[in-house]
Amino acid sequence: MKWGRLIGSAAIFAVLVWRLGAGPFLDGIRTVDAWSLTAAVLLAVVTTVCCAWRWKLVARGLGVHLPLPAAIAAYYRSLFLNVTLPGGVVGDVHRGVSHGRDVSDVGLALRAVALERFAGQVVQIVLTVGVLLVLPSPVHSAMPFVTAGLVLAAAGLVVVARAWAPARRDIRDGLLRRRAWPAIALASTLVVLGHAATFVLAARTAGIGAPVSQLVPLALLVMLIMVVPSVGGWGPREGGSAWVFAAVGLGASSGVTTAVAYGVMVFVSTLPGAAVLVLSWARRIRFPERSAAHA
Repeated sequence: MKWGRLIGSAAIFAVLVWRLGAGPFLDGIRTVDAWSLTAAVLLAVVTTVCCAWRWKLVARGLGVHLPLPAAIAAYYRSLFLNVTLPGGVVGDVHRGVSHGRDVSDVGLALRAVALERFAGQVVQIVLTVGVLLVLPSPVHSAMPFVTAGLVLAAAGLVVVARAWAPARRDIRDGLLRRRAWPAIALASTLVVLGHAATFVLAARTAGIGAPVSQLVPLALLVMLIMVVPSVGGWGPREGGSAWVFAAVGLGASSGVTTAVAYGVMVFVSTLPGAAVLVLSWARRIRFPERSAAHA
C-alpha cells in the first residue's frame, strides 16, 4: 500500500511534467517568499489550535483528560508526520496511541482521534457542498446530484450508527453533547476557512489575480481531492489543481504552480511539529538514563 501511494504520486508528477514541463513546479517553489511563508505559518497556528481544541472537546466527552497545550503540541507533531510520511494518517495514529498511553487507554484515545477527524471531515464536506452549490466551479452543474447522493449516504451512516451501540454512544458523548457540538462545528469551520485562505494566499503568491469568489471553490475542491492517499498530498493536489484551474480558464500551469506553493507553505507551517518530535524522543532517551543512574 505504501509503495502504491508513492508510485501513484510519482505517476501524477510524471504526467504533469510531460504535459506542462518542469517550469510550473519550479515557479511554485521560487515564488514563495518570506512574507507569504510568515502569513501561512500564522494561519497554521490558528488552524492547529482549532484542531487541538476540537480534539480536546471530543476527548472530554469520551471521558479522556487532554490539556489544551499538550493537544496543540501533539497536533503539530501529528501534522508534521502526516505531510512527510505516506498515507496522511500516520501522525493521527501516533497521536492517538501516544495519548492513549498517557491515559492508560489506547483504544479510547484512538476513538477520540477518529471522531475528531470525522467531525472535521463532515464539516468540510458540508461547507464545500454549500459553496459549490452557490458559486461557479467546474462541478457546479453536477452539485444537485452530488448533494442528493451525500444526503443518502448520510442517512445510511445514521442508520448504521444507531444500530451499532458503541458508535452511537461515542457519537452522542463525543460529538453531539449540547455544550460541545457548537464549539466543535465552529472549530472545524475555522480550520476549513484557514486552509482555504492558505490556498488563496498560495494563488496570490503564484501571481493569480482571479477574484476570491472564484478561488475559494477551487481551493475547496482541491482540498477534497487531497483526501486521496498520497505522500503529504503531493501528486493528487497538483493534478487536481491543474484540472480545476484549466476548467475555469486559469491554465493548468497556474494550478500546478499554486499547488506547489501551497505544499511548500504547508510543509514549513508543520515544522514546529518536527521540534516537538525531537523533544519527545530526547525526553524518552533521557528519562531511562536517569532511572538507570538512580538504580
